[in-house]
Amino acid sequence: MTSFAHVDYSTQHLGVARAENAIVALKNVVAGFDGARGAASMLLAAVVAALLVVANQVIDTWGDGHLLAAWIVLWVVAFAAIALLATPARRASVVLRTGYKAWMESRRQSAEDQRTWNAALRDARMMADLSRAMSAAATSQQHLRKHC
Repeated sequence: MTSFAHVDYSTQHLGVARAENAIVALKNVVAGFDGARGAASMLLAAVVAALLVVANQVIDTWGDGHLLAAWIVLWVVAFAAIALLATPARRASVVLRTGYKAWMESRRQSAEDQRTWNAALRDARMMADLSRAMSAAATSQQHLRKHC
């Protein structure tokens, strides 16, 4: 008589499954990161720190009898700066990021145009194509100006 043992072993290694889950979780965290928000937070922290340094310099001129009042004023300045400057700091960081991206795109486009022009200087067919394209663009611009 023959008997078979049916043992159910996992087909997937538990350590590998945990590592894969950790990688997926890390990718989700990175995908949810907003660079503009982080830049705004850093800008806000820098401005608040500068204001606290100035407030500390002003408070240092007070006598020792007003130490509690000085401490309260310092924290009022800190929280007021955070409350009042959060939105402008976020806007400034968004403007800086979009400006930087536009500048990088214009540099990339300029370099690509320069490469195309240099290639056209060596190839007469390419120069003829560029000349036709520029003529067509100029003609369409004149046509738009007349009708608008």
